[in-house]
Amino acid sequence: MLRGILSYWIFPIISGVVWLGTLLGLLIYWCVNEDRRHYSSMDSRQTIAYISDVGASTLKPLFIAGCAVTTVFLDLSFGADRWLRHKGRLVPNTTVTEKVLSGMTIVFAIIGTCGLILLSIFDTARHPKLHNIFLLLFIAGYVISAIFICWEYQRLGMRYRDHRVLRISFWIKLAFVIVEIILAVAFASCSFTEHYNPAAVLEWVIAFIFSFYVFSFWIDLYPAVRTKGSGGYRGNNKGAMMNGHHASGQSMEEQGITGNDRTLMGEGHGHGHVGNHSYDDPRNSSYSGNGHSASRPGTANQQSGLRGMALPNDF
Repeated sequence: MLRGILSYWIFPIISGVVWLGTLLGLLIYWCVNEDRRHYSSMDSRQTIAYISDVGASTLKPLFIAGCAVTTVFLDLSFGADRWLRHKGRLVPNTTVTEKVLSGMTIVFAIIGTCGLILLSIFDTARHPKLHNIFLLLFIAGYVISAIFICWEYQRLGMRYRDHRVLRISFWIKLAFVIVEIILAVAFASCSFTEHYNPAAVLEWVIAFIFSFYVFSFWIDLYPAVRTKGSGGYRGNNKGAMMNGHHASGQSMEEQGITGNDRTLMGEGHGHGHVGNHSYDDPRNSSYSGNGHSASRPGTANQQSGLRGMALPNDF
């Protein structure tokens, strides 16, 4: 059963859980075990530790491991999204612009990955300048990556208007971009003006919000479970195919189209029965009897009354 449920959506879940666990582990350790200790990397007027202050001490191995696992699985989520759209398991990118936007999303996510892993290695206690450079690289990389993926989803949402998941994901990621940019500006302003306690609080808030951004990719990847083992969204005219199948406002997989339904005027073959009357394939409008062919009495009325009616599986 799990094989039918587990899919690429597990990547952002692992990433988000590890990141959230790392942050909570550092925060609880500093508040409880360290009793809000004042580290050597903190300013003399500072009473609230930055994440990097706690991560530069005893829990540095946890900080490095958490940053590495978080970013690697997040990048796998970006890669999975691109692959699934390419294979037709998710609604596909049909223009060069969308594919370029998807590629730029991955490129800047990798830049953000390098920034986060390197800032955890080059800690603020021993390498303060390098640490700040990599912190900027991390924030800028993932914010720009989020801008590109918002742009891509906005274009996809305009083409596949019946896919509400695209709109939901777009608005979540757009909210992340706006909020994180505002908080990042406030964080930089407090840091440069030496308001270290507000800056430390803002850093923790930015980091926790990032975890919800990571979890949002579950929304994007989970629909691939429903198209697993099927043709997905492939087709010569994908846009027309989607609009045709989704006229009712549901996605193709939600409608449960399997291709096994047969209709009197469709793919049914052979003989069947309606009540006490038998009929042949509706494409054959005549039958043989007494050595000659003739139209079946009442066939026209019967066909017009039953036209398009779906046959049960036992027909």
